[in-house]
Amino acid sequence: MPRTMRVHLIYNPTAGPRDIRGSLPRIIAAMERHGWSVELRATDRPGDGVRLARAAALSGCDAAIVAGGDGTVNEAVNGLVGTQTALGVLPVGTGNMWAKQLGVPTYTLSNPLRLRDAVEGLIQSSLRSVDVGVVGDRHFLCAAGIGLDAEVTASMEPRPRRTKRLGILPYALATVIVARDFPGVRTRVRLDGSIVRGRSLLVLISNIQQYGGKLHLIREARIDDGLLDVFVFKGLGLRYATRHLVRMLSRRYLDDPRIVHRQARHIQVETEPVTAVQVDGDPLGTTPVDVSVVPKGLRVLVPPSAPKALFSSSSSAA
Repeated sequence: MPRTMRVHLIYNPTAGPRDIRGSLPRIIAAMERHGWSVELRATDRPGDGVRLARAAALSGCDAAIVAGGDGTVNEAVNGLVGTQTALGVLPVGTGNMWAKQLGVPTYTLSNPLRLRDAVEGLIQSSLRSVDVGVVGDRHFLCAAGIGLDAEVTASMEPRPRRTKRLGILPYALATVIVARDFPGVRTRVRLDGSIVRGRSLLVLISNIQQYGGKLHLIREARIDDGLLDVFVFKGLGLRYATRHLVRMLSRRYLDDPRIVHRQARHIQVETEPVTAVQVDGDPLGTTPVDVSVVPKGLRVLVPPSAPKALFSSSSSAA
């Protein structure tokens, strides 16, 4: 990657457990010492991330770097897909799914110095082209969920900062409450022509190897192979949700006949009754949904901490 970079730093002041406004001058100074030209842009309302990322691309920036959470990252993705401007991430949100998949140190109240390490990793990044998924007109970088996790997301978002300071605990509690009363839905999943039917708790369509920044779903997944990994978790209620979680933690889930895994380029999901949908941790309406992949549709900055097994090839983006 060239030493001189022109970047827009897109900062979301409401992301994460704490306002990091006071750290921004040090972040910008570190980038400028490396020869980067940095302009700060702050979001003010939902949708600003899309607008600011698109403006960075239209102005010819080499990269749009997001200092925010998963929602702001997703908005930036939707402003950058199909452009020559790369996405970079400084994770200061609560979930930080993409950053954790790349092995980036994530900012926490107990360890604010991780932000300095994340900046250093960003400066040392290489440039790659990766796949993105798309639901309707909304792109996603990490995953789309249909069913239980989307119902939890719909019940939680948006969250006030005081709730974000509790980390994953509110989500864990909400999952137990929702799963206890969630009966599952009759589901029909069409995968490049083949069909999976049954009552399911969750259909997960993933572009990465991890789920929620915590669980390793499938090490064979590649983010530049033109395929999405689809998981159908069958069953109903808290009992099956707990069973699936235990299987995932033990990495024995692919041996479970009630967990179906396929790879596909085009996925259609219909449910009865309708159920919630989420992309990259943000609510996105209800079923039915039509999901597809945009092969290598996004350029990204990849730090040295990223697992090499994420990529199907060793070459950087052109």
